[in-house]
Amino acid sequence: MPHHIPALSEEELEEGRRLFAGPCNFFFGAQTIEQLPPPERAEVAFAGRSNVGKSSIINALTGRRALARASSEPGRTKQLNFFDLGGRLSLVDMPGYGFAKASKAVKEDWQRTMFAYLRGRPNLARVILLIDGRVGLKASDKEVCALLDKAAVVFQIVLTKCDALSPTALTERVKEVEALAKSHAAAFPHIVATSSTTALGIAELRGIIAQFAEPAIGRP
Repeated sequence: MPHHIPALSEEELEEGRRLFAGPCNFFFGAQTIEQLPPPERAEVAFAGRSNVGKSSIINALTGRRALARASSEPGRTKQLNFFDLGGRLSLVDMPGYGFAKASKAVKEDWQRTMFAYLRGRPNLARVILLIDGRVGLKASDKEVCALLDKAAVVFQIVLTKCDALSPTALTERVKEVEALAKSHAAAFPHIVATSSTTALGIAELRGIIAQFAEPAIGRP
């Protein structure tokens, strides 16, 4: 198994497969903190720059083509979208950040709203921070890492679109991002390289996320 993918047991991988093979449905959209649904079950949130491939990864994880939809205009989607994963876990699709055309006021509003969600959500188990494997770290990614540190929310960096990289380039990209993770107290140390096109890392990411799900009914 490549060094940049956490070593999961066959049982953990199977649990991830089983969880994501079940139903997954959109159930709530919140544009403000006041609109958030009650914090009933654990949540795993996905964050990333606009065009990082967030919708593609969520769709790949759930095996659905259009569960999460990418906006035709980056930065346009402003709400937190909640998906119920088999009644055992909620997936949260956060609005993209770092969109070049957005005004300073819009960017500051995003930061205030997202920070309020990150800091005040008691059932938020982990944030999956998506970084485009082709282009690497941007200033906005580093700003969000600092924001997550400040909010004291554990986050895990996941590289997207890694099928576009050669093995050597991927290894170098992982090292670069690992160095960033080590400098942040809230960062989980393992980096997962993924591709929604080739399914690289998808099974492993399912297994990681499944660790936060409630036990299936009828099973311990």
